[in-house]
Amino acid sequence: MTTRPDRGGDPPSRPAASAEPGAAPAVPVIPEQPGAERTPPAVARPERADVAPALVTDDPADGEQPASRPDRAQYAVCAFLALVGGLVIFDATRIGQAVNAADPIGPKPVPIVLGVLLLIVAAIYALDVARGGAGEPEAGEDVDLTTPIDWRTVLLLVGAFLVNAVLIDRLGWVISGALLFWGSAYALGNRHYVRNLLIAVALSLITFYTFAIGLGVNLPAGVLQGIL
Repeated sequence: MTTRPDRGGDPPSRPAASAEPGAAPAVPVIPEQPGAERTPPAVARPERADVAPALVTDDPADGEQPASRPDRAQYAVCAFLALVGGLVIFDATRIGQAVNAADPIGPKPVPIVLGVLLLIVAAIYALDVARGGAGEPEAGEDVDLTTPIDWRTVLLLVGAFLVNAVLIDRLGWVISGALLFWGSAYALGNRHYVRNLLIAVALSLITFYTFAIGLGVNLPAGVLQGIL
């Protein structure tokens, strides 16, 4: 009678393999075949689920929203608006009393109202900046915010305006304005010189007669005095 090992007894003895020379082994050894390679069994991998990776968003519902710091550079804009409003009001107080039957209000109220509105806008703007308000960046498709400033174009435009300011009294608006329009088109990259010159002359003539006839403002005629 044998004793089972799970009942507390000793395991039954097994007959020892014969160690005599020439005796056949108890377990035959299978010789390896030449050229055969042993390949490990393929391990089944779990299929990847077609689930997009989670994106990190700044949604306040997912967590606490970081506190935004006020853009201190915007305070310079607020100060500029307040300065302009103060200068407009100060200049309006220096206007003399020119009240008549045709204009019972006079020239003072309008600039004073504009100056007060500028001060109010500056105060509201400063309050919004203090609360963390900031302008949204440009989101246009054709705008590259990393592109440096084209200083050549800027300097050419500034030069065109300076030439107009210097020559407007000597040559007149028609000539200086034509140079301004033509130079602006050249600075912005248009190379149709003859067509741009004709358009510039037409624009300067149209603006000259529009101011003279429509608004009653005579622009300088310069060397063309008596011709226009």
